[in-house]
Amino acid sequence: MPAKDVDEYLNALKASPRFGPQVVHHEEFPAQSARFAEVKRPWPPEIEKALLRSGITELYSHQAEAVDRIREKKNVIVATPTASGKSLIYNLPVLEKVLTEPGSKALYLFPLKALAQDQLRVITEFISGFPEDLRPRAAICDGDTSAYHRKKLRQNPPAILISNPDMMHLSMLGYHENWSLFWQGLTHVVLDEVHTYRGVFGSHMAWVLRRLRRICRIHNADPRFVLSSATIANPEKFAHDLLGLDVEVVTETGAPRGGRHFVFIDPYDSAGHAACQLLEAAIKRGLRTIVYTQSRKMTELVSVWTQSRLGPLKKKLTAYRAGFLPEERREIEMRLSSGDLYGVVSTSALELGIDIGELDICILVGYPGTIMATWQRGGRVGRRLKDSLIILVAQEDALDQHFMRNPADFFERGVEAAVLNPENRVIMERHLVCAAAELPIPVDDPLLSGSAGTVLSEMSEDGRVLLGHDGRAWFTNRKYPHREVDLRGSGKTFMIKTEGDLQLLGEIDAGRCQKECHPGAIYLHRGMTWLVTHLDPNGREVVVRRQNVNYFTRTQGQKETEILKIYATITRRNFRASFGFLRVTETVTGFQRRLVRGQRIISRQSLDLPPLVFETEGLWIEIPGPLQERLEQDMVHFMGGIHAVEHAAIGIFPLLVLCDRNDVGGIAHPAHPELPGAAVFIYDGHPGGVGLSRQAFERIEDLLAMTQKTVASCPCETGCPSCVHSPKCGSGNRPIDKAASLRVLEGLLSSTLKDIDTMPAVPVRVLEESSGGGSPVTEKFQGVEEENERGMTPLLPAGEKAARRNAAARDDVMDEGTDAEPVGSRYCVFDLETKRSAQEVGGWHRAERMGISVGVVYDSGQDEYLVFREDEIEELVISLQRFDLVIGFNNKRFDNRVLSAYTDIKLHALPTLDLLEEVKKRLGYRLSLDALAQHTLGVKKSADGIMALKWYKEGRIDKIIKYCRKDVEITRNLYLFGLQNKYLLFQNKAGTVVRCPVNFGGKRQK
Repeated sequence: MPAKDVDEYLNALKASPRFGPQVVHHEEFPAQSARFAEVKRPWPPEIEKALLRSGITELYSHQAEAVDRIREKKNVIVATPTASGKSLIYNLPVLEKVLTEPGSKALYLFPLKALAQDQLRVITEFISGFPEDLRPRAAICDGDTSAYHRKKLRQNPPAILISNPDMMHLSMLGYHENWSLFWQGLTHVVLDEVHTYRGVFGSHMAWVLRRLRRICRIHNADPRFVLSSATIANPEKFAHDLLGLDVEVVTETGAPRGGRHFVFIDPYDSAGHAACQLLEAAIKRGLRTIVYTQSRKMTELVSVWTQSRLGPLKKKLTAYRAGFLPEERREIEMRLSSGDLYGVVSTSALELGIDIGELDICILVGYPGTIMATWQRGGRVGRRLKDSLIILVAQEDALDQHFMRNPADFFERGVEAAVLNPENRVIMERHLVCAAAELPIPVDDPLLSGSAGTVLSEMSEDGRVLLGHDGRAWFTNRKYPHREVDLRGSGKTFMIKTEGDLQLLGEIDAGRCQKECHPGAIYLHRGMTWLVTHLDPNGREVVVRRQNVNYFTRTQGQKETEILKIYATITRRNFRASFGFLRVTETVTGFQRRLVRGQRIISRQSLDLPPLVFETEGLWIEIPGPLQERLEQDMVHFMGGIHAVEHAAIGIFPLLVLCDRNDVGGIAHPAHPELPGAAVFIYDGHPGGVGLSRQAFERIEDLLAMTQKTVASCPCETGCPSCVHSPKCGSGNRPIDKAASLRVLEGLLSSTLKDIDTMPAVPVRVLEESSGGGSPVTEKFQGVEEENERGMTPLLPAGEKAARRNAAARDDVMDEGTDAEPVGSRYCVFDLETKRSAQEVGGWHRAERMGISVGVVYDSGQDEYLVFREDEIEELVISLQRFDLVIGFNNKRFDNRVLSAYTDIKLHALPTLDLLEEVKKRLGYRLSLDALAQHTLGVKKSADGIMALKWYKEGRIDKIIKYCRKDVEITRNLYLFGLQNKYLLFQNKAGTVVRCPVNFGGKRQK
């Protein structure tokens, strides 16, 4: 089919009786000529010839500038528009290094596997003419690489290894010793598409790169870093936050461009339906078109609706999104690159530089949320200097409508700053555990800059990492914790499977699962509707059944916020605002079924799902009490007003901060329990926070002023999605009052009202100015617990025979290094030896059948050891009830069960401390008494349980008493050592003596 050109399509669009009036703005950008420059020194002959074979006789000015800096061993970030030849910038100096210094290695990291495949093809084509003996080897190592080929790559590393952050984290760093040959020669690390490393992903990536640099130091390598990015406002700071290193910046592009047209359409119908008609017209003209949507669901709907209008061209269009299986995505990419497909409808999954061939038109279904993302997506069309067209089809969203009414603001507005937060405590802790597993972390390790050292110390207190016995380095508590860290999101992925055969249909992350895959939800996949029949949170599995329906589902729910810590508080105009650390609890309570056409609600259904709880950074604006009183006196719907302010502020949020509105959440409280009155909260929608609300807090006045302007300029009467309604509202946008929101905003921004002067102090835990990243440390109320004196019921003394024997056998007890005062006025330590083995009674679960040969109790009040034979066990039980604390080693799971056969007393109700239980709580695994005694006290057990059983059969009770008494003595001294020093010592699997943190003080366990 002969294709028509973009100009014909654009003229037909503007002349159309239907769409012409919907075009609210048309911006034209003329073609740009190339600017060239010379590099400072010539390339090796092999590279010069390869450039000529590729048709390259000159480098663009930004390419020449960047490669010169890289050749000078500088860390460089290149932030220029799409299709400006950035891959040549890093390929040329890397290939030069490999040619001139054999043995040199380079590591290329791409955020997507498809990008790695593209780059391998580019490198292979470029070096194809090199002499065979000089041709460097390039290879990919990712999740699709077989174990056999990975081993080959480790044993004989290629000159250029192409991978991704996930493989770097899981394999190359997790097993860095196996890659030592590669690390030793590493001279360059290339990071492409680094603007994607923002938010949560970027905060993870910052720590992956810090760990990478640490491993390089260990292997005596000091590579240069080359970063390639789309245009962002803060490339230098962003690169520094990402790497922890200083970088040099190249931003002025010399690349040419074809002419571009940018059209804004404010549709009469929904944006989705308008996009379908625009896409249909493009495909029928043979114009290759990409459509970007804001959600997976809209991607599927636009694809299905358009295919139904294309007739025989139906197979020339497909959807593409995350959640598809890898083989489905690779097939679509191949068909796009070959030209077999005329159109694709995608989420942001195709925003990056995957080779999808030459495209003519880009249709954006809704403003992508940022200026940067808009130009990045629009940059996928018009390559090879062809004219191109970008169409923004507005949705009923505050940002979309803002630009429809103020198009000049869009084109005058610069790209946003990219934000990541290496100080995100949740993420930092996970990577510190991984780093300790890769190699022990000395207390002076450069990795511990910023707050990392403090965080690591606090982590060692609860056993997530272990301090060495000399206190000079931290060690891992687990052999391979890397698999528990998901760089891309929450750390949990749910598998979506078909009912009956349980075939894998797709995947979804835990954060989205309850909202999109709850029981009864309609799930869309490649144009087909599936009904969710089962959700298994523990097994991380969703089961769906194929079902054709004419409706979609939307969840409803409720939120709560708790202020954990305040970093900063400011007063502006007539309001007070704070920034701090919050605990957010979200509960999905039900869902609506809405018809696809008209979106009319046809039914509602309740759900009983566990709440989602996470801690994050956020800001909140307090509403002065007198302002609230004034509005209520004027019969203004106050709750509807602050609810509308929350929605409108979140809607306009991306104008200030590089994010999607879905990256932040909010809640309006008419009377927050921790504040003097009403407040509006806006918080980062990711655990730990990623710096979004922190940036907005610094421009809080701007945020409220822009919110007021957007709401006031919206032509609706009572509120709509263009100003105060939110498609994500858990309460269905009720109550919402646009007029009330304007009154609230007017009162907050007034320069004459002084309601702020009457606001009481904030009754929260800690008021603290944020320093730098502001490490979010949860503060608890220092409450005073009132404890009654435990009543001591007079009990019978131990048997007279036992008492005489114990008095005669009293011995001094080692007290070295145990100056700490035990909790309570009197404690005991006890242990039992049995008459029968677990095998003899049918297993450990039948411990009550084992019988007791000897029991020994240490009485701290009398400083003596009491021995009880089998006929005196009743007296032993009576003795235990005298003490404020009963201490043992595995006494809860074993000794108490053996003892339960001799008494009706509820032994679990005694105030008990089980040392083995405390150790297991901290480490996640059990240690033997002997393992702890050897390294903590320098002593060994005198025998073991098997020997005690043998002695019992031989009638050598005296031997058992001596052995049991020694175990009690060891347990006692471990308790006292741990009480004073807050740790015990043991030898880990690597043969290093480390500390197991314990907290025996104040233990009164029931």
